[in-house]
Amino acid sequence: MARTAHGFTLIELIVVMAIVALLAGITAPRYFASLERAKAASLRSSLAVMRDALDKYAADKGRHPDTLAQLVQDRYLRRVPEDPLTGSANSWITLPPAAGTDLPGQVADVRSGAAGRAPDGSLYADW
Repeated sequence: MARTAHGFTLIELIVVMAIVALLAGITAPRYFASLERAKAASLRSSLAVMRDALDKYAADKGRHPDTLAQLVQDRYLRRVPEDPLTGSANSWITLPPAAGTDLPGQVADVRSGAAGRAPDGSLYADW
């Protein structure tokens, strides 16, 4: 009587594992690059929303807010958004009005507190 073997040989398992490792090695860099692009897009969106709220606040009140929390208090924002790169709503860098501006207040613009470069090569802090 002949016995038939059931299962896989060690060589077959090694070949399959090598193929899986190769596919993972190809897709992982693309996955992480797409995560960085998504964070950058989210940062641009958050900055646009906050800058729009700052402009509306200045137009309505005749002055710039003193803090970002004041935008929430006066209902120009529901909440201060989280910086997608730092993971914190407290890492935003606020910029005062330019010299010669006739509107009082402390916050005329906002930037990310994240270090590093965007996928396009620009600094996050310059956005």
